[in-house]
Amino acid sequence: MRSTTAASGPLGVLGGTFDPIHFGHLRTALELLDVLALEEVKFVPCREPPHRDALPERGEVRLEMVSAALEGEPRFSVDAREYRRSGPSYTVDTLASLRDEHPSRSLCLLLGMDAFLGLPKWHRWTELLAFAHIVVAHRPGWILPADGPLGDVLAAHRVLTSEELHADLCGRIFVTPVTQLEISASQLRRALAQGSDPKYLVPDSVREIILRSGCYQ
Repeated sequence: MRSTTAASGPLGVLGGTFDPIHFGHLRTALELLDVLALEEVKFVPCREPPHRDALPERGEVRLEMVSAALEGEPRFSVDAREYRRSGPSYTVDTLASLRDEHPSRSLCLLLGMDAFLGLPKWHRWTELLAFAHIVVAHRPGWILPADGPLGDVLAAHRVLTSEELHADLCGRIFVTPVTQLEISASQLRRALAQGSDPKYLVPDSVREIILRSGCYQ
């Protein structure tokens, strides 16, 4: 799909449970924003992850933490549409709704390498490229698939320059390295449950919410 009258610059979409959001998420988003010349990045917290147990006890506090983490960076925004939608939070539904809102704008779904390699397990994963480009934040030591369903899609849709993400509205896959901050949300949750202080792993505003709410105790 091509556009000659794009309403504005490319929009990055970064989804996740953000349980909790940490500097690894933020640094990756910032580097991709600059490398891809995105106009903005929307952080889309997942309300009901299909691949994990529901998180009702931390739903609102996760949204609060993401909002707090993004303060001070005007090119970042939080998008709560998955909180307004009932049922499992499927990425394909989120991208479809964003495409309806931005019919003439390039959309870029931002994924880590681990998420990209797990795409064949996602709901209606082959439809993602009908709504957006896929940008993969490459991790050292990980190997892109050369065969299988994902390898076939990569061979058919991969581009080597970010400029092609501006020329087309969707349908491309771009792989680019980013600085890897080895912060694991699952390990962070376990440490918090044992009473560890998340200082220097999350923004101070997020740390204050965690300590105040006791949401991981």
